[in-house]
Amino acid sequence: MAMKIRLARGGSKKRPFYRIVAADSRMPRDGRYIEKLGTYNPLLPKDSEERVKMNMERVQYWLGEGAQPTDRISRMLEAAGVVEKKERANLKKGEPGAKAKERAEEKAAKAAEAAEAAAAPAEDAVEEAAAE
Repeated sequence: MAMKIRLARGGSKKRPFYRIVAADSRMPRDGRYIEKLGTYNPLLPKDSEERVKMNMERVQYWLGEGAQPTDRISRMLEAAGVVEKKERANLKKGEPGAKAKERAEEKAAKAAEAAEAAAAPAEDAVEEAAAE
């Protein structure tokens, strides 16, 4: 049986509340699960201790049994120090769009022109001082 540690949504409309559960991967998101491992309340501030609560002993047990955490749960476990942080490649996310690249190139060109303009009078002053 393929086990997952994942979130099961509860709460009302626009007021999410999640249970952290160990479930068979073939079951629906909010359907049958084997064991409740904790809770997650995304409406609380990020520094609140009540935001994520997990029974770490049971989480360790299920990880030892071969349960695979979902991406969101693995991030929570990384923050708790249970799982080592893994490398994620989202190469497109930090890359600016085409218009932003054009603006950056224009800004760099203007800065280069301004630097040349500032350097030219200084060179003229050096030449004049050398001529005297």
